[in-house]
Amino acid sequence: MGNPVTETAAATPAQALEHFGAQFAFEADCWDVHEALSRPDPGFVLLDVRGPEAHAHGHVPGAVHLPHRKIIASTIARWPQDTLFVVYCAGPHCNGAARAAVRLATLGRPVKLMAGGITGWLDEGFGLATGMDAS
Repeated sequence: MGNPVTETAAATPAQALEHFGAQFAFEADCWDVHEALSRPDPGFVLLDVRGPEAHAHGHVPGAVHLPHRKIIASTIARWPQDTLFVVYCAGPHCNGAARAAVRLATLGRPVKLMAGGITGWLDEGFGLATGMDAS
């Protein structure tokens, strides 16, 4: 007798490799972002794409505040065209990071989403900075 997990067959190993392997092109987890930010040149710009109040209440240290609705050519022009952006919002219940990723991709910019957002960051035990940044 089947159950909700087994009633649909699993993907083949080749399909699983293609699917799960592709996720790394689209997402970075909080641990990897934290590790990269500890280096002098992390290789990306981290964007907090939430509203001003949420950002001021607590954000990833080093993140640049740029709400997803304000991602337009003129607001990202200060970075070279090939700059990788990593975007985050509140967490898995929020689609602001996906909205930001769409905006950046539409502008021809490389982008990844930080999986888990602030929720994931806190779940990993990492601290937040408060107040508005100078960005």
